[in-house]
Amino acid sequence: MNEFNKRENPHRLFRDKDNAILAGVCAGIAEYAGLSRKGTRVAIALLTIFPPLTMFMIITYLVLAIVLPAKPADLYETEEQAEFWRGVSNAPADVFGSVRHRFRDLNHRLERMEAHVTSKEFEIDRELNR
Repeated sequence: MNEFNKRENPHRLFRDKDNAILAGVCAGIAEYAGLSRKGTRVAIALLTIFPPLTMFMIITYLVLAIVLPAKPADLYETEEQAEFWRGVSNAPADVFGSVRHRFRDLNHRLERMEAHVTSKEFEIDRELNR
């Protein structure tokens, strides 16, 4: 098996300790969903203030703080790679449609190059340059 078949989708839910205020749960959820950290923290705080959900939110936060692994430092090489994997998890049809469009564009460019290289004008230009 080659390396491509062994690789797993690195886009998973982690605690983001680098951007954490308490345990990094809100930062991890925000990074996973592609949301702002501040907005996620405000939404969770507002849900925690709402009396019927207070204990549920506190217990859920504590459980996630214990269960979720910390985000590895070298998870993504670039931000573009992080966006790609987030898209694969959230909207795979859009990502693969974009990849299909890129390959179609590259194929058209390659066809134009092949047509130019195999044309008579290319041979004439090459002979004149000698």
